Amino acid sequence: QVASNVSKVVSRVLSDVREKGDSAVLEYTKKFDRARLKSKDLQVTAEELKAAEATLSATDRSAIRKAIREVKTFHKQTLPKNWSATNGQGGQVGERFYPIERVGLYIPGGNVPLVSTVVMTAVLAKLAGCPAIRVCTPPDANGAIAPAMLATLSLIGIDEVYRIGGVQAIAALTYGTQTVQPVDKIFGPGNAFVMEAKRQVLGTVGIDLLPGPSELMVIADSKANPEWVAADLLAQAEHGSGKELLYFASSSRRLIERVERATKKGLAEIKHAEKCAAVLKERTLFVHCSSLNQAAKLANYIAPEHLELQVGDKSIAPLTQKIRTAGAILQGYQTPTVLGDFTAGPSHTLPTGRAGRFYGGLQLIDFMRRTSTVRYSSKALAKAAPVVRTFARLEQLDAHGRSLEIRLPAKSKS
Repeated sequence: QVASNVSKVVSRVLSDVREKGDSAVLEYTKKFDRARLKSKDLQVTAEELKAAEATLSATDRSAIRKAIREVKTFHKQTLPKNWSATNGQGGQVGERFYPIERVGLYIPGGNVPLVSTVVMTAVLAKLAGCPAIRVCTPPDANGAIAPAMLATLSLIGIDEVYRIGGVQAIAALTYGTQTVQPVDKIFGPGNAFVMEAKRQVLGTVGIDLLPGPSELMVIADSKANPEWVAADLLAQAEHGSGKELLYFASSSRRLIERVERATKKGLAEIKHAEKCAAVLKERTLFVHCSSLNQAAKLANYIAPEHLELQVGDKSIAPLTQKIRTAGAILQGYQTPTVLGDFTAGPSHTLPTGRAGRFYGGLQLIDFMRRTSTVRYSSKALAKAAPVVRTFARLEQLDAHGRSLEIRLPAKSKS
């Protein structure tokens, strides 16, 4: 449920940008990001992108390239192919897939550069072959964008980037301004205001998901390492919104007690201890289950964004088969969620808030659209005639029936 003040603020910003274009974008950029820009400053230049790429250390460049490679390799497996077949009436039917012409990617700013979010969205858009890929990300008070983010965009081959954040970015991508051309579909995470903006513009443009704060559920057997479980829980608490949700389920009471102690100990060893402590206190649930199967049933109800199965090898496949609603399943003791966050291959943009019951994570097909194709010969048309006649009569749509009958030779109309 969206707070009424959030909805009202979002509606006002969307309306202002739609009516005033760049001037409203600049006004809200000054108000919310404290950056004083002019229209000519909104788009990042090609020189800035290349300069940012040059600032990367060899280590950083290598890590980013490897992540790009893994994401690209994974999603190539899902690239849909055009197909055609003959149906029972002799008609040719099939499907064709096209990249969406114009897509907008929103990359949140905040205190840290979300380089992984760039990889997990921009690589898919590029791989799908979208002709126009427009990226918006908020500037800091000096109008700057983190060099690592710009460098990653440059490495992926993205050359249209704007210093626009928040609701005004969603508005600019939806309606267009004097500087930003409108898009057909918008992708990317964000805070409550950005998510509400995406919700309000849905229908004018398409959107991917409405992902909320990070979620992690860990199911562990008695042999799981409590310090590893604790480390994974703290890693997701670290995202910083304070609204992350953490669940730990096990059939071992002893392990639950050890994980509780390990999380408290782990707080002393991390940078964002205060934020993580608040999540552990208010947004974390430890559950003792009678069995791993009961834990799987609980997971299907929760539909967590990430589900770790910290269980022995023999239990992984049976448990995985029981899971129907998780955004991503991380299998085995050696597979922390952070692998999915940064480098394994699947996009880390996943459903939250129990949306896993009806949505999956971001995938290549989301950047494409599908068109069905149908082609009938006169022979196939005649074979379909009895079915068409019947449906036209049942639905009392005589013009529908006539549309077919007019094409049939006289001897076939009886």
